[in-house]
Formats: sequence, structure tokens, C-alpha cells
Amino acid sequence: MDGIDGIGAHWIWATVGLILALLEMIVPGVYLIWLAVAAILTGILAYGMDLSLASQVIIFVSSSLIAVYSARRFLRDSPIESSDPLLNQRGDRMVGEIALVAHAFDGGTGRVKLGDSEWLARGPDLDVGAKVRVTGSDGAILVVEAVDPPAIAAPEQGAPSE
Repeated sequence: MDGIDGIGAHWIWATVGLILALLEMIVPGVYLIWLAVAAILTGILAYGMDLSLASQVIIFVSSSLIAVYSARRFLRDSPIESSDPLLNQRGDRMVGEIALVAHAFDGGTGRVKLGDSEWLARGPDLDVGAKVRVTGSDGAILVVEAVDPPAIAAPEQGAPSE
């Protein structure tokens, strides 16, 4: 079956498949690659057999559904392990770090200086210069707790000495 203006239908499906694959590279994670595979498969079948347009559309839709659901199941059962799971979670990477209060905490919110950046933070009311430890993050807001200065052991008064 001829496509548009004498161009073979298989070339149209191959072109659609390549365009979808290119779009997947530009906007990754949208499952367009599986539609691209289905379009290229439909183009191969259209080249090898004389298929009507309705048959080609049915093959494309069927193979798209099979490819997408097969890929989803495979990725669910065998997730991709990252060597750095906190790569794009900068707030979570800072957990345990010590920071200085840059703007006093009033009402549980303030700003802390960590490295060369200042971050919005939530925690107990503290004065400028106090040390805090990052315990978590809520989006771009760090959750902090006060770091107590080391206590100096003072001798107890009134205790008998031996």
C-alpha cells in the first residue's frame, strides 16, 4: 500500500519511529522510545506485507501497548540501581553536616550558612553564629537541630571530698 503521494507506508512508519526516538532523547523518561520501537516494527511489517492502513494502525497500537507494558513490568521487577542515589537531592546529601546560623531563627525559621551558600532552615529559635546540625530537608528548606557546645565538667558543690 502506498502512503502519502507515492511514498511507501513503511518509510512513513520508519520516519515516525525515528522522530519519536529523537524526541525521547530530547525529553527522556516519557516512554516515547517504546512507541518508536512499535512504529519501526510497523514499518518493517508494512514493507514485508501488503497491509491496509487499518491493519497498520492496529499493529502499531498493539505493539505499542505490548512494548510499554512489558518495559514497565521489567523496570518494576528489575529497577536500575544508581551508584549515587542522592545525586539530585542536594538537601538530603547535607544530612549530618554542621552549619552556622546566618540569620536568627524566629518562630522556627531562619537561614544557615553551609559551605559557601545560605539556606532557608527550620529548627529551634537560635541566635546568629550558633552551630546547627542538618537532620533532613523539606524540599529546599533544611531541617536543623542545635549542636550543644561540649559541656565542661564542673565539680559539684557541697559534695564531700575524700
